[in-house]
Amino acid sequence: MPVSFDLTEDQVELQKWLHEFAANVVRPAAHEYDEREAFPWDVLQEAAKIGLYSLDFFATQWFDESGLGIPLTMEELFWGDAGIGLAIVGTTLAAASVRANGTDEQVGQWIPAMFGTVTEPKVAAFCSSEPDAGSDVGAMRTRAVYDEATDEWVLTGTKTWATNGGIADIHVVTAVVDPALKSRGHASFVVPPGTPGLAQGQKFLKHGIRASHTAEVVLDGCRIPGDCLLGGREKLEERLARAREGVRSGRTQPSMATFERTRPGVGAQAVGVARAAYEYALEYAKQRVQFGRPIIENQAIAFMLADMKTSIDAARLLVWRAAWMARTGQQFTSAEGSMSKLVAGETAVRVTERAIQILGGNGYTREYPVERMARDAKIYTIFEGTSEIQRLVIARTISGVQIR
Repeated sequence: MPVSFDLTEDQVELQKWLHEFAANVVRPAAHEYDEREAFPWDVLQEAAKIGLYSLDFFATQWFDESGLGIPLTMEELFWGDAGIGLAIVGTTLAAASVRANGTDEQVGQWIPAMFGTVTEPKVAAFCSSEPDAGSDVGAMRTRAVYDEATDEWVLTGTKTWATNGGIADIHVVTAVVDPALKSRGHASFVVPPGTPGLAQGQKFLKHGIRASHTAEVVLDGCRIPGDCLLGGREKLEERLARAREGVRSGRTQPSMATFERTRPGVGAQAVGVARAAYEYALEYAKQRVQFGRPIIENQAIAFMLADMKTSIDAARLLVWRAAWMARTGQQFTSAEGSMSKLVAGETAVRVTERAIQILGGNGYTREYPVERMARDAKIYTIFEGTSEIQRLVIARTISGVQIR
């Protein structure tokens, strides 16, 4: 099959539609919500009205045969603003967990409910990280104990860094069912709306992506129906039995299964942030006059912009490759998903920092958006796997050695 980097007509139209929403709705609200550190419910409502915030939209993009639907969506929304973009797409992480680990019945029951309705949109939260278990998922302490008398699971523990944590209608929680098996003894659960024993803990005041709600989720003897175990109890018992026998099932640990599916999309978010900063810096450099000429006529500035553009395009190609591989069922034989997230995240940090440098003192103030973009960019070397973890995954994959 011939290789083509051309987007289809439908993809070009999608890109234009998303760009208009990002330019006309997201960007005008970005500064306000960054300053207030508040969730942009009104922007989410607008996204729901046009069908952007809906299961139908995200499912259509997820099943795009090329795999590019989600990356295109993420790049344009996050070009608008990373905090508001994450507020719009944060629910998809919980949805991806149900899709990766749940039965067909659970997918049909829970994913549509995560988005709510056009008139009353809802959000969902994926809860994996803990105060003492971030990159080290094997250190997870939140417990899930089965109560046979009532056919319920009892969840106890504290989750942290949960996007939409506490304000979500539906929470997807990863918990330990067999501590002796460490990360192989984990399972994922859906906590339905209004379940007693689930409460929001501390809301985090963040360096960046401030429009996105991030908080602790406290589970205090939280009882959920037995059928809220994703994948069902029979499959869980089979998996645990194999783990106890020391047999590798080939199935990824629940949290990792979710991250593997979402890393190219997260990389696309970082590309959007980087592109926004580059475009702003480029226009600024054309208009800013010093020593009688636009500063872009100086090699020091022009070469910085050349490097910024080159690195953004390279990061996008890695993201598109990983997304295409995932959609077409290709094996990530060199951890291509992690590669895309690693390079895109570090590109966003580097490009936004250089954008500030090009703007000089102006770039360091909140009057100019590149300052916010730089704060937003840093998260892409931290969440959904730090840059160090991405390098570890890549190194282990290419070497076949359990590098530590």
